[in-house]
Amino acid sequence: MLVWIGAALFISLGLDPVVRRIESWGAPRGVGVAAAVLLLAAILTLFFSLLIPTVVEQTTAFVNNLPAMVSDFLESQFFHDLDSQFGIRDIAVTELEKFIGDSSNVTAVFGGLFGVGTAIVNTGFSVLIVLVLTLYFLATLPAMKFWAYRLAPSTRRPRVEYLGEEITSSVGHYVIGQSVVAGLNGLIAFIAISIAGIPFGALLAFFAGLMAFIPLVGAMTGGIILTLVALTGGWQPALIFAAIYFIYLQVEAYFVSPRVMSKAVAVPGSVAVIAVIAGAALLGVLGALMAIPLAAAIMLVVKEVLIPRQDRI
Repeated sequence: MLVWIGAALFISLGLDPVVRRIESWGAPRGVGVAAAVLLLAAILTLFFSLLIPTVVEQTTAFVNNLPAMVSDFLESQFFHDLDSQFGIRDIAVTELEKFIGDSSNVTAVFGGLFGVGTAIVNTGFSVLIVLVLTLYFLATLPAMKFWAYRLAPSTRRPRVEYLGEEITSSVGHYVIGQSVVAGLNGLIAFIAISIAGIPFGALLAFFAGLMAFIPLVGAMTGGIILTLVALTGGWQPALIFAAIYFIYLQVEAYFVSPRVMSKAVAVPGSVAVIAVIAGAALLGVLGALMAIPLAAAIMLVVKEVLIPRQDRI
């Protein structure tokens, strides 16, 4: 439940700058909330209506072609050289026979399939709860912040309000900026895949965009995985894809991200790495996504509250 609340609050803070911009045009907040939600729904509907059929088709084709891809790899000269040195084929056959021979493994497989079905149902329910909470949080965010500021002593309330607005604004701009960066990453990955002639372009580009949501390490990890997948079609397509994609990552790091994330609180690299690792260890991908804005909020509190207090002692 705490994870659902945190995710919904994180998303609502990301949509709040859009609502504020609409409010600045003179519209009531309800209109801004409705416009932001409708805009998000339209983008998601368009995105998934175009992507899901292609991803499903390419996923099916990928699964159907996987045995042939594995067979081609096993018959390649590269695998024969490895097998002659390390005996990989014999080790794999021995382990497979041991796995099949153990009846408990068959039970575990069927139990795992049942667990996957249960996980899909639970995930759908969780997404529904998060969306409902996001809508309520977005509509009542000013009231929530007002009552939260009221909990501070009256003499400190202006300072608390200032810090609260800085933190929520920074988180909102971070969410929007990271979404833009991830979208560009997926687009460049699709272009690179198309130029290199790698199959399953939409599926792989979708994976690259999802990985790019994970700060710092996500895009690099996704690029390495896609390069390894491209190697199944030969070293030339893999080289072309890697050259285009990793050159873009340098452009993104030095030109795209600084401009897109200019309104978010800057976090030193070492702090960002530690925050991402800690967030991923605690809450998985969601924790990694929320780690950097949370670290930025903590740094802002330390800078504006703790250090001035220490300086006065």
